[in-house]
Amino acid sequence: MRERRTVLRGRRAAAFGAAALALALSLTACSSEGGSERPAGGSGGSAAAASADPSPTPTPTVDPATYRHALSGALGPLDSALRAVDRADEGGALNKALDTASARADAAADALQTTRTPDDATAGNSQLASALRALGQDLKSARGDGGRCATSPRVELGTAQSPKSVQEAGRSLTALGYDAGLRLPRTEQAKHRRLANGALVRDGSRGGLGRLTIRNGTGTDAVVTLTRGSRTAFSVYVRQGSNATIRSVNSGAYTVYFTTGEDWNSAKSSFTRGCSFEKFDDKANFRTVRVTGGTQYTVLTFTLNKVIGGNATTSRVSPGEFPS
Repeated sequence: MRERRTVLRGRRAAAFGAAALALALSLTACSSEGGSERPAGGSGGSAAAASADPSPTPTPTVDPATYRHALSGALGPLDSALRAVDRADEGGALNKALDTASARADAAADALQTTRTPDDATAGNSQLASALRALGQDLKSARGDGGRCATSPRVELGTAQSPKSVQEAGRSLTALGYDAGLRLPRTEQAKHRRLANGALVRDGSRGGLGRLTIRNGTGTDAVVTLTRGSRTAFSVYVRQGSNATIRSVNSGAYTVYFTTGEDWNSAKSSFTRGCSFEKFDDKANFRTVRVTGGTQYTVLTFTLNKVIGGNATTSRVSPGEFPS
């Protein structure tokens, strides 16, 4: 009996549950048809609140006209300085112009790095700032010291990468409508000036019978100069891997200097690249004397490169000490 009552109660509970479910479904349907009724659950209220939140305001982009004005202000002083470099004569005037242009290139790079840019100009602006920074360094490094063995600043600039980088960055911005043109100074290609082998660079009075042969086994051309006291007797050009002979050398004790390098600048009596200046430690002694049956005279050979068994030593000298 107890077991049966338990079953009946279970059926009643199930039936009641079914009725409650049907009632809940009926209420839900009625509510959905109603339109003006809100769902009883909390999720409906949250959705309504979320849809009412305002959208974030987009960040306004930089006005292109404002950026063009900033770009012009940064590049204008530099452009003037670069034009001055282009006009300057080589020497002190050119070095001064290079210093000014270097400082203005750095200033322009600083200005561009702090300038707000339109979205389409961001990459080009950054590229130009970096290129101008490198240009400032190259302009400073190109300065000539005005002495011997000094490569022309215009040749130095011609081998630098930064002017090309500045042009590329400027073209990228100009193509987008932002004028970033700069007039870069003219450059020169490295020269390879040489004299003929055995050509006399300088020639004083020669009337003796002495003979001097120069063997140049170095990897560059050379100019050999003989002096007596403070006077230059003669200078001869000897190409690399070649020999040259000077005849009619007067009697006397000579100091033998030689310089090696590339690109002979006759105006400065010096090579412009890879220079070295040396002299032989021992003097070259030439004698011409009459003897029975004829005349005796001195024949000497100097080898500029080190050779096995050689008995002549050399020492470095400063460019200023080398005879012109």
